[in-house]
Amino acid sequence: MTNNAVSGPPSPRPDEWIVRGIAREEFPEVARVVGEALLFALDVETRVERLLPIMGGAGLDRILVAADGDEIVGAVNSFDFEMAMPGGPRQVAGVTGVGVWPTHRRRGVLSALMRRQLADLHGAGESVAALWASEGGIYGRFGYGAASMEAELSIDSPYAVLRADAPRDPELTVRLADPGRVRGEMEALFREEAATRIGRFQRSEAWWDRALRDEPDERGGNGPLRAVVVSGPDGPQGYALYRVRAEWGHTGPKSELRVQEMVSTTPAARVALYEHVFSRDLVARIVLSSAAMDDPLWALAADRQRIAAAPGTALWVRLVDVRAALAERAYAAPVETVVEVTDRHAPWNAGRWRLKADRDGARVEAAEGDPDLSLDVSQLGAAYLGQNTLAAHLAAGVITEHTPGAAERLDAALRVPHAPLCAIVF
Repeated sequence: MTNNAVSGPPSPRPDEWIVRGIAREEFPEVARVVGEALLFALDVETRVERLLPIMGGAGLDRILVAADGDEIVGAVNSFDFEMAMPGGPRQVAGVTGVGVWPTHRRRGVLSALMRRQLADLHGAGESVAALWASEGGIYGRFGYGAASMEAELSIDSPYAVLRADAPRDPELTVRLADPGRVRGEMEALFREEAATRIGRFQRSEAWWDRALRDEPDERGGNGPLRAVVVSGPDGPQGYALYRVRAEWGHTGPKSELRVQEMVSTTPAARVALYEHVFSRDLVARIVLSSAAMDDPLWALAADRQRIAAAPGTALWVRLVDVRAALAERAYAAPVETVVEVTDRHAPWNAGRWRLKADRDGARVEAAEGDPDLSLDVSQLGAAYLGQNTLAAHLAAGVITEHTPGAAERLDAALRVPHAPLCAIVF
């Protein structure tokens, strides 16, 4: 997760700050600075103990800090993810650990860090970066676009009923277990989904440790983590992780069941998972903590109007290398267009680019002719995952269409079959 606060004394120029990598023994100081900026409750020692494994052996090499003399006053990091993008999995820089020491806000520290990180990622041949923003007003100015949304879905127990014609398979079995006992089955199912579900990234063992961590003092009043696995004759087809908060009122149970994660490889397995969590005794409300905007529950619920949805911005995407990112992407329809891109922090991206693409591939090259569309790199990033449209930006008046219909045609090519889903904040 990322953050930067927005008050303080007048700013020096961003290039006045020393931005550098770190030695291993400096990592606790980095954790202290970022933890203070993000208001983390955990002590530094615990954060270091938990962060080092998920960063991996080379993770410290991706950390950048800004220094004021000998004092670290800001930091930025990125994970080296294999994330599903339109067209398949590829390397994505998962930007994280962004923070500025409270006494050094609004003095150019963040700008210096983000510019240096962007240059380093480009130099390393990385074409796309993604992040979760703790504050939505920050990262657009560094070329990130809000590219996906996810929703918390909730439904009261009396209305948690699926359609009579929902696909049900009598051969499926449902098993409730402690997560550690079925971890291998869940890992295999997640690995399969993460290869194709846009926004998912493949988890290391350390990431699974984080996903399944179940410390009592971190449950927030909820019960222990539970896993339910659905299997057929050929093996597991889906799982869900959930917790229950037990509450009682004068008129009966008011408990809430909160699903942390749900993965399925067949429609029938998805139905079996829904019906398991919907049928738990003494539960008054079921919540899917982070669902795709096109979650199957909308089509399966007997009364979809009983579903309450609280949508929110999820992944922000930055095209580090516009030419490479557009060329790597898959396209749903043929398109040939010239886009004029502005990019204040990455001059290698600025200019006019001719995109010629179809279902078999894409070619992107510098262009000299008149553009069909003019837009900022952040708006191109916002449309990159296929959930948001350029036509919406055009209607808002923040991009310019020189050729009538150009935005609509490019949107048709950028379309994806399912909404992105990451569902875990990094």
